[in-house]
Amino acid sequence: MANTIHVDIVSAEGQIYAGDASMVFAPAVEGEVGIAPRHAPLLTNLKPGEVRVQAPGEAEELSFFIGGGALEVQPNQVTVLADTAIRARDLDEAAALEARRRAEDAMQERTDKIELAEAQAELARAAAQLRAIERLRKKR
Repeated sequence: MANTIHVDIVSAEGQIYAGDASMVFAPAVEGEVGIAPRHAPLLTNLKPGEVRVQAPGEAEELSFFIGGGALEVQPNQVTVLADTAIRARDLDEAAALEARRRAEDAMQERTDKIELAEAQAELARAAAQLRAIERLRKKR
């Protein structure tokens, strides 16, 4: 179909989504990108956040949380290679709040640069999960 683009979202755990879309939105490091059918080729890094897929004929977007990764765009194909990926509806708010608390505690206690960077990355992932949960709540 000329008005769609094939989307694959995969992580180390396996494929989480494969299907056609009329539009895809992803959290690129430089800012959110929107990909439509016949988009110019693109390769970029992704930060933790929400990937949204507008499936043809569906009123509601499909949402996925990724923990970072890479995005490859070809004219008829979008591939999200995620560090971790989960359907947004399966996110656990209590676990995200606990991860944020642990990351904040670790940032207070750590003086080693590597440990501090790991804590900051964990805090970014938890914050992105909580934003995705909040966005889902507003949709309902």
